[in-house]
Amino acid sequence: MKYIIFKLLLVFAMLPVIAQTSVKGTVIDRITTENIAGATVFIEGTSQTMQTDENGAFVLTQVPVGDQILSISKPGFVTRRFPVVINEGQTLDLGEVTLEVDVKNEEELNGLISLSDNDLNGEDDDIGGLNVSGLLSAGRDTYLSAAAFDWSATFFRPRGLDNANGKLLINGVEMNKQFNGRPQWGNWGGLNDAQRNREFTQGLSANEYSFGGLAGTTNIDMRASQYRKGGRISYAAANRSYTGRVMASYSSGLQADGWAYTVLASRRFGNEGYIDGTLYDANSFFASVEKKFNDQHSLNFTSIYTPNRRGRSTALTQEIFNLKGRQYNPFWGYQNGQIRNTRIREIEEPILMLNHTWNVSDKTTINTNLGYQTGTIKNSRIDNNGTTLVESNGQQFFAGGARNPSPDYYQLLPSFFLQDANPSPSDFQNAFLAQQDFVNDGQFDWNFLYESNATLREQGRNALYVVQNDVIEDNQLSANIIINSALTDNITLNGNVSYRNLSSENYAEVEDLLGATGYLDIDNFTEAESGDSSGIISTASAQSDVRNPNRIVGEGDRYKYNYEINADVVSGFAQAQFKYNKVDFYVGGTVTQTTYQRNGLFENGNFQNVEGSVGSFGNSEKLDFTTGGLKGGFTYKITGRHVIDVNGGYYTNAPTIRNSFVNARQNNEVVEGLESEQIQSVDVSYIFRSPLVKGRLTGYYTGFENGTDIGFYFTEDLGGLGDDGDAFVQEVLTNVGRRNMGIELGLEAQVLPTLKLKAAASIGQYTFTNNPNLYLRSDDFDGALRFGDGTTNLEDLHVAGGPERAFQLGFEYRDPDFWNIGVTTNYFSNAYIDVSNLARSANFVTDGDGLPINDFDSNVARGLLKQQQFDDYFLVNIVGGKSWRVNDYFLGFFATINNVLDQEYVTGGFEQSRNATFRNVRDDQARENGPVFGPRFFFGNGTTYYVNFYVRF
Repeated sequence: MKYIIFKLLLVFAMLPVIAQTSVKGTVIDRITTENIAGATVFIEGTSQTMQTDENGAFVLTQVPVGDQILSISKPGFVTRRFPVVINEGQTLDLGEVTLEVDVKNEEELNGLISLSDNDLNGEDDDIGGLNVSGLLSAGRDTYLSAAAFDWSATFFRPRGLDNANGKLLINGVEMNKQFNGRPQWGNWGGLNDAQRNREFTQGLSANEYSFGGLAGTTNIDMRASQYRKGGRISYAAANRSYTGRVMASYSSGLQADGWAYTVLASRRFGNEGYIDGTLYDANSFFASVEKKFNDQHSLNFTSIYTPNRRGRSTALTQEIFNLKGRQYNPFWGYQNGQIRNTRIREIEEPILMLNHTWNVSDKTTINTNLGYQTGTIKNSRIDNNGTTLVESNGQQFFAGGARNPSPDYYQLLPSFFLQDANPSPSDFQNAFLAQQDFVNDGQFDWNFLYESNATLREQGRNALYVVQNDVIEDNQLSANIIINSALTDNITLNGNVSYRNLSSENYAEVEDLLGATGYLDIDNFTEAESGDSSGIISTASAQSDVRNPNRIVGEGDRYKYNYEINADVVSGFAQAQFKYNKVDFYVGGTVTQTTYQRNGLFENGNFQNVEGSVGSFGNSEKLDFTTGGLKGGFTYKITGRHVIDVNGGYYTNAPTIRNSFVNARQNNEVVEGLESEQIQSVDVSYIFRSPLVKGRLTGYYTGFENGTDIGFYFTEDLGGLGDDGDAFVQEVLTNVGRRNMGIELGLEAQVLPTLKLKAAASIGQYTFTNNPNLYLRSDDFDGALRFGDGTTNLEDLHVAGGPERAFQLGFEYRDPDFWNIGVTTNYFSNAYIDVSNLARSANFVTDGDGLPINDFDSNVARGLLKQQQFDDYFLVNIVGGKSWRVNDYFLGFFATINNVLDQEYVTGGFEQSRNATFRNVRDDQARENGPVFGPRFFFGNGTTYYVNFYVRF
């Protein structure tokens, strides 16, 4: 009897095992037939998920009975989703499941999207800042794929956000610059093959590494053990930013002795890209070595070195575009028969990282990361200070008079000669001659600069012109500890404590004396304290450093400005994730302490350290910001095919270094009323997934309050200053409110095993919600200059930043014989110009005497100040490729053609503030031959191509 009872108890005890439902299989590469480790396998709509082991095997247990959708995915491969039928008490053996290499992944790895193009445009690094780079790792979301690959060339910003609103991490270490909040992609450009392992989290969704940002969080895992064993050699040809690229990489894979290494070297080159004169000279080196000591501990060392030089271009007025076309670039000219660009951006900032992984248990992992980055960013330009120290009758004085050497200077264009209401015959003649000179040449005259300096050298005088570098010399230390712990089968805890220290030196450097023997370090454009028609200027206010007056500087010397910025950021992050069969949800919070301080190394003559004035030498006040935030969201799985996803958050961001000091190059002045920006955001998505159709529809809303922005420009139209209404100013905007809202749609249908149709749409509206505060500062006048009530009328105007609406229809065909082709048609609309803030302040209605303009007409003014909307346009893109297997080698090529129909279109632009009062703006815009100071536009590229050939082994 006891024996029978024992057997019954044993049977009942075994029932859960006997009746257990499960799915198992092995994931392999379709082409190589190699096992794929680390692939994610899960049953959609449930919490059943796991990763394949080193043999590619998986076993999912306790799978719900009935019809289910099994999903298998891994970065670099096409995700497979197929229906399975789970029977009670049975194990479904799928055998070998194949994944094929994703052509989209190959596209991004081979640089179809040139992330550095944004840095090649404009005179200010902040006009670009597109949030495209992170989207390259966004998986196969149809909408995000369209945004990354087809819409980025238009300056399109998903949800109207630039990449300062996102977070970019390498091995868990944040790489966003503290100066402007943006990642500097040039620091790891050209390492495409080493960036295969990327994880992207959209918006404020839960992620394991940090609180994240509105534009998402991207973590690039560059640890040596994470790369598949093998090598790759490729060559690419293009006509966009560079003309050629060669790359070679090899990974050992994790060896039996616990060692793994990966190395990569590449070179990108070109005398000019699609835009004339934009040279590209970049080398990239990467090495990662890892030692796995045991199942608990591994240590990885990563080094990145990517020195690069790129020639820049700028925005064009409509007049210049009509005369020279969209490929024109005024920054370059011939020197000894060779193209030389005056605006070179040079980046050399090596990165070193040490990453320790501690698998405390099967459920808890602690990553300790240490990163160090050093080096320089240099931006060159012509300095035409035009002042030399002259001795006469035993006295020293300053004399100058150098003209602006830019070939697109407004006084060299036809419109300048035709600006009078009734041009004379000589005006028309001069306009014609200017037009012919500009059309037939219109490039920078390097010989003129050398000849001017040579003439002065023969007279014993110093240079009128030099090439100046604006240098940022950063040393940044980053350290963090990241913990991930599965408290239960349903609850996971994520946490992060991090510290970042920045020591940044900023200065101007003489790059090239252009044949001269020295250059006088003095500001010829400062307002004279005394003087006469001879050009004599008081030496006091004009000195760059009154502690070292009248310095003659040579090549490599620092001059004009010289200061340090020290910054410390300490932050903590905690998040709990809960996963259940029907509902997943998360909550997270963060707190950050940020400190900035400027230390002036020069004492500027206009801002001497005297009581009652803003000083420039020594330490500024210390700026401290305590910020934090909360976020949360949930995913409700209605069924395996229908999902609702909701995310929301409220947090504050400290202002960046760039927007904290009014003019850090000259003085220690801090922005008045400086506050942290407040951000509220929510998005709601409906997701549909079936074996044949996948789609996502999302609505979003984001509000920004207390934003700050600083602009720098020259104006000659400041009301109330009379004939002295011209000045180089710092324009400070505070209390900026914005609202971004809209909907996103991504849809794809696998209508045939080889044919996929896809569609995407983005309909947004990005507007200012208030009238921000505005004031101006300059060394040409005392104190802060305000107009009227001290605001600018921006409420309900659109925030510039690419088209607000974008639509796509396309298809992809993948032949079983390993070739593919895809075509997309893309439509863009509702893009707006970046308006002049000064022209929308009370300055617009103020005359030179400070009184209201007497001939002001409000109806005319509304037309003058109406924000320009750019024309709609279509772009057609084609992508295709083919691969072969030859013994143990895999050969292939990919090719794209963008803007197949060679459409002309404007991607963005800005109004100039040189004219900013009613009468002058009215008269300038009314000129029959076009305005002298019209808006400047960025024009999109015409037809461009990219072809890549590779061998993988």
